[in-house]
Amino acid sequence: MSSKTLHITNGNSLTDYLLKLNIVTDANVITWQETLCVGPTLENVASKEFLDNRTVFFKSFYDITLNQEEIATELQKLDDIGDFNDVTLWFEYDLFCHINMVAVISLLVQKGIYIPIYLVCSGRVEGEKDLKGLAQLNTEQLHSHYEDKVKLNVDDISLAIKVWKIYCGNDHNLLLPLITRSSSFKYMSNCLKAHIKRFPDVRSGLSTLEYNILKLVKENTITSRHHLVGYALHYQGYYGYRDLQLERVVDLLSLFFTETEHLLLLNRKGHLALEHQHNYQTEMNNTIYFGGVRSLDYKFDKKQNKLIKTMVYAN
Repeated sequence: MSSKTLHITNGNSLTDYLLKLNIVTDANVITWQETLCVGPTLENVASKEFLDNRTVFFKSFYDITLNQEEIATELQKLDDIGDFNDVTLWFEYDLFCHINMVAVISLLVQKGIYIPIYLVCSGRVEGEKDLKGLAQLNTEQLHSHYEDKVKLNVDDISLAIKVWKIYCGNDHNLLLPLITRSSSFKYMSNCLKAHIKRFPDVRSGLSTLEYNILKLVKENTITSRHHLVGYALHYQGYYGYRDLQLERVVDLLSLFFTETEHLLLLNRKGHLALEHQHNYQTEMNNTIYFGGVRSLDYKFDKKQNKLIKTMVYAN
């Protein structure tokens, strides 16, 4: 493959796969390992303030210490890309990847990089029942996806920048009109819908993802929190959360189930929440940020199909 292409991948697993197939080399690949779909973000992706905020978030929320030096080293590869003729982004169909992707596109523009940008995006694969991540594709499928990469046009890049700017802002209802906008991003609409529904429902205080995880407890024999995370990984739809994020969600939901040595069972609160008989938003006290806003500060109204300010938390 030509060394004139700079590749930006969605994680180590895919980078290792591409290296093994000689699609990329160590010299022409950047591995993007952020999880920008959770936690606070700022529009200026490479700023020290951005990295400091992310470092504080990971330490306080997950007890993980980010290696800022390692992140900076990867980003420095974008400071001298004179040898490259174009950029190929490798990101998947889910919200996890799409938020990272729009941040990367915005970063390229912020750094004044205006060479052609191509996208390799996995999702639905002919002959396969489930949506597929890039690292899940076999060799033939991955090569086919690469050959069929899509060149992003001016409108696509503008849309990505707009999504990122709104996501980093305090009015995520501005994303709603973008759900129906035509673009080269086949799964953007699904991801934006999924994001809006991450906020607590006005009836139960549960997000759609949280509601669906409680339904898994109700409808299946779940033996432990670890078992539940495994179920949620498989049945989460367009969220694309990894173990780390889902473990946190399951911990938040623990007030809705009773744990025995070998079984998780919904308690009374869990049944009331699933029946939309009581709102548990305050009791859950989910302090997670989604970009520029806290989950606590808004709730999703299904009838109006929009977010409503949660007055009890309003400043």
